[in-house]
Amino acid sequence: MIFGPLALDAALGARLAHTVRLTDRTLKKGAVLDGDAIEALRGNGLSQVTAALLEEGEIDENEAAARIAASIAGPGVAPSPATTGRADLVAVSNGLLTIDRAAIDAVNSIDEAITVATLPPDVVVTQNETVATIKLIPFALHQRLLDALPTGAIEVRPFRPLRAHLVQTESSATKSSVLDKTREVTELRLAALGSTLVAETRCAHEAGAIAQAISSQGADLILLVGASAIVDRRDVIPAAIESVGGTIERYGMPVDPGNLLLLGRYGTIPIVGMPGCARSPALNGIDLVLRRIAAGLPLDRSVIARMGVGGLLP
Repeated sequence: MIFGPLALDAALGARLAHTVRLTDRTLKKGAVLDGDAIEALRGNGLSQVTAALLEEGEIDENEAAARIAASIAGPGVAPSPATTGRADLVAVSNGLLTIDRAAIDAVNSIDEAITVATLPPDVVVTQNETVATIKLIPFALHQRLLDALPTGAIEVRPFRPLRAHLVQTESSATKSSVLDKTREVTELRLAALGSTLVAETRCAHEAGAIAQAISSQGADLILLVGASAIVDRRDVIPAAIESVGGTIERYGMPVDPGNLLLLGRYGTIPIVGMPGCARSPALNGIDLVLRRIAAGLPLDRSVIARMGVGGLLP
């Protein structure tokens, strides 16, 4: 790209580097200078202008931004029209934003002319929300730099409507107001993900009673919260899950608050033993787990193990 002062006789088709205010009009930065614009500049006593002129093999900033946006947009994400060297990616629906960090790093490492900025990964986004923006720094880019762009690096996974069963255990010290509040908070937490609490069981904090509650209701998701926290894989709640043929996939998570979360499975149904902090509407480990379940993303012990970076929640 040729950039700098250009004689008006050589500026046809060049892009204006800075806004120029004339007596009868304003020529904006980035405007392509046609014959009429050049005559207007000449009529205002100018003989040269600072501008950028594309060379062979180069594409302008809008085409470059549009190509990058189209390439890195995955399912659930749509590019906006490119203008002034910028193209946004917006969510097609409510869902969970997933990002291939290595792919975005690779794009940002191609050349300093290319910038891609995104929201943090694994956050809930709403329909039409901007999740990323692509901005070209100069007015043009050699097209060979875009020959090997990654594809589908940014995705929004729509939430599936799940039917959840909440099992709360009680002891002699349990207050019904605490159980009522937990149900209310859980309903709101599920509703934010497009899911519904379809059943609640309150039972004694005993393996037999919990086992019966697990196996007696049809649901897509079982949420267990105990009168006392789970403190070991052999504690009451995990023992109840295993007694009905369920499995324990992970106990404990590197997220705070939320360390004492338990992830299990009853057949194909996910079971989440919720930590005590799940009684609060504040962000905690249960939110990170429920988001992935609702979005249909893989969730196992290895996925939870990788939640530690960023797992110290505000």
